[in-house]
Amino acid sequence: MPDPEVPSTRREARAAAEAAAAAAAGHQAAAPASPPASPAAAPAAARVTLRDRIRRRPTAWAVGAAAVALALLGGGAFGAGAAVGAAQRPEAAAVAPATSVTPTETPEPAATPTPTADPRAVPQAVAAPAPVRTCSVADLAADPRLGTMLGAVRDATTGELLFDRGASTFARTASVMKVLSSAAALAVLGPDHRVPTTVVRGSVPGQVVLVGGGDITLASQGSNIYTDAASLPDLAAQTLAAWNADPATAGTSITSIVLDASVFSGDRWQSSWNRKELYDGYSSEVTGLQVDGDRADPSANVSARSENAVLRAGQAFALALGAPQANLAEGVAPAGAPQLGQVLSAPVSTMIPDALLRSDNTEAEMLARLVAVKLGVGNDFAALNTAIPQALAGYGLDTAGLTIVDGSGLSDLNGVSPAFLTQLFVKIQNREGSLGVIRDGLPVAGRSGTLAGRYGDSPAAGHVIAKTGWIDTGYTLSGIVEAADGTVLTFAVFALDDVGDSAKTAIDALVTGVYECGGNLANT
Repeated sequence: MPDPEVPSTRREARAAAEAAAAAAAGHQAAAPASPPASPAAAPAAARVTLRDRIRRRPTAWAVGAAAVALALLGGGAFGAGAAVGAAQRPEAAAVAPATSVTPTETPEPAATPTPTADPRAVPQAVAAPAPVRTCSVADLAADPRLGTMLGAVRDATTGELLFDRGASTFARTASVMKVLSSAAALAVLGPDHRVPTTVVRGSVPGQVVLVGGGDITLASQGSNIYTDAASLPDLAAQTLAAWNADPATAGTSITSIVLDASVFSGDRWQSSWNRKELYDGYSSEVTGLQVDGDRADPSANVSARSENAVLRAGQAFALALGAPQANLAEGVAPAGAPQLGQVLSAPVSTMIPDALLRSDNTEAEMLARLVAVKLGVGNDFAALNTAIPQALAGYGLDTAGLTIVDGSGLSDLNGVSPAFLTQLFVKIQNREGSLGVIRDGLPVAGRSGTLAGRYGDSPAAGHVIAKTGWIDTGYTLSGIVEAADGTVLTFAVFALDDVGDSAKTAIDALVTGVYECGGNLANT
């Protein structure tokens, strides 16, 4: 008798589901354990068993029925495919156990993964084509008069290094070193800084102390080769006025003068310098107290220097005081001693053009040493190797590798690369900080300073603004080129080792070639 709660179509679906489940479980492959039931008994047994099973697990049977329906819709093609797959895969006869499902829960359908786009390579922006430069100065750079040649040329606007001949090699610069000392002084001392020379009362009756602040430009006769130099006679007049205004000293004579040059210490002549520079008149000893750059002739650029610059300053001061017989001795001023007079040098912004245009070694040494004193890193030659790089690093320059032995460039032991100089001159051309002082104070080819007699009728005359350098082992030139095509370039050329005065002509020819090439300069 049909089950009144289940329509015949649902009974057939459930029967089909049961048969499909039995087949999947391998019931059809197994031999019957007993003779089949009679046709009359079998349906009844089947109905009882099916009903019981459905009542026990209604949800699982519903899922099974749905699977069978899908299989029937698939038709013979699905069955044939399954048969072929089973024949090809022997392990298909083993069926994994069914996953149990809690009767009170309906399994949620598996989540469909969100489609993701296949990764695609992102095309890179096409780089701008590099300019093809065709103007070469290779033949000029190979001139044997240049000896061991190092060189660099840089576009001052883009910073690109256009020409490289050992540009990263650190070597002696000769007087181009004065540019580094000047840049350091502007960074640390400032363009308005003035250097004092002071007189204070001594520790015994009749004594005064002349205290040098490092100003080597002090004029023994009121004026000298240096622009707006402080006047030693003016300092003497202040001293006498204060001396005579004090009842304790009025009417008495000055009989002793102590010379305090302790602002600088250590050796007064760099051991790597050739001593003939002193006698030939190119440089004095480096002392914290001197007059006229220690020149025998205060009005001459090149003039023999003495072997005791401090003593020469003391003698000049004694004459200015009207006390030529006063005892002179080096010493240190008493702490807290009353001041009797003081004069100030021209500002740093005035002294730098002097040092660059004339290539004044003594003035450059003064500026470099004052940088070290101001930074508190020492007051001798050794302090410069710390002070100058530290000061230049403030401009954002990489100072690694620099070797600074002096402030003037006289030493063969200095080490600066052409590449570094071109970077520094970019800063100078752009007038960063107070570096415009250097830009305006450099010699100009065929026009001023140590370049006044060079370049002659070269088309680069008036367009090369640079610092010259010359020592026994090399000639150098570094600065700025205002090229024929309007490009502004910075450059450095070193002609080193066995070279003669003709190296200057070869350098100027090379730089003229750079001027003519301009932005089309090729590194070939």
